[in-house]
Amino acid sequence: MKYLDSNILIYAAMDDDEKGDWCRSLLKEIEDGEKKAGTSYLTYDEVFWKIDNASSQEDALEATETILTMPNLRFFEVNSEIIWKAHQLIKQKDFDPRDAIHLSTAVNHGIYTIVSEDTDFEESSEVEREWMV
Repeated sequence: MKYLDSNILIYAAMDDDEKGDWCRSLLKEIEDGEKKAGTSYLTYDEVFWKIDNASSQEDALEATETILTMPNLRFFEVNSEIIWKAHQLIKQKDFDPRDAIHLSTAVNHGIYTIVSEDTDFEESSEVEREWMV
């Protein structure tokens, strides 16, 4: 299983370039059951916020409903265990809080590959970052 950072879903919804095409292709493979993936419920917030600010609330609602109902995409809760691990990551490696929550969520669920454009994940020895492969 791979962990999807929110930028994958944002690019899939908003970009018409190579990044968007690659992200939509990856999501299609997940939807079709060819690949397994999960993400945090934090991703909902990040996707909604980005699309709402760039376009409209209507577009944000449509995009987030699409991802919430997407077959084979698993959503993980953010709980106190994940937040405390994220807190430690911020103290140890100066991660952005949202990145720390994503990283903590992935590792908490035994996922050691994060699909993301964000190179900050390369600062962690716990996961590998995958992007446009």
